[in-house]
Amino acid sequence: MSVEMIFALVIATAALVAIPGPNVALIAANTISHGFRFGAVTVLGTTLGVAVQLSIVVLGFTALLTLIADAFLWVKWAGAAYLIYLGIKSWRERADMLANAEASTTPLRRLFWQGMLLAMINPKTLVFSAAFLPQFVGDQSTSYALAQPALIYLLLILGGDLCWAALARSATPFFKSIGHLRNKLTGTLFIGSGIGLALARIER
Repeated sequence: MSVEMIFALVIATAALVAIPGPNVALIAANTISHGFRFGAVTVLGTTLGVAVQLSIVVLGFTALLTLIADAFLWVKWAGAAYLIYLGIKSWRERADMLANAEASTTPLRRLFWQGMLLAMINPKTLVFSAAFLPQFVGDQSTSYALAQPALIYLLLILGGDLCWAALARSATPFFKSIGHLRNKLTGTLFIGSGIGLALARIER
């Protein structure tokens, strides 16, 4: 990749990261509910999920996955239903249950897998990546040529999502101060993440 191509990829990816989607909603909800460490673990999960999708793109399996995607729709719907359930649960929690986010006993591995599965089963991001990355390798859309922009793209997403987690963490004291409204916010973020996943579809 030329310096110009790398610069263009960085700018384009930064613009994409700045637009929050289901992954960011989940990261923010977990950060506000449990603390930055838990949000960061969620970021690691979503990043690994995106990495799996990028591997599919780089290896050229996108067309195959598109063909069988309908057979796995139940996975996406189950994931969306679970996130909406978490949102409703957060809405119904008492304010004093979130009085000390940093003392959360929620297992870190649960949030990691939660983030990874959400990122993996979103078909829209898979197809978007398949259309986005080849623009930065010219006519040589081979696995080797796609690997470099895919790695840059993944690292930028990791950094950007950590910034979202840090932003959510900086806002946590404010939400702690308004009591039950904090539960409503995290619940809304969970529900928004679930709806975003439910609405994601592969364009034919």
